[in-house]
Amino acid sequence: MKQSQHFLENAANCAQLAERATDEPTYNRYKRMEAAWRALAKEQDWLDGETSPSETGLDA
Repeated sequence: MKQSQHFLENAANCAQLAERATDEPTYNRYKRMEAAWRALAKEQDWLDGETSPSETGLDA
């Protein structure tokens, strides 16, 4: 399995945890973690040569 796929699985797990959060700070924390895992997945795909910088937003 690709490294980026592991990152996306972690992001999905954070999304599930956010939906089960009982308060707003916890929900927000999990949503930030989800976004960070998704960003890591995009960057890993770029590092692996699977996407170009313009596709990932890393060319800025």
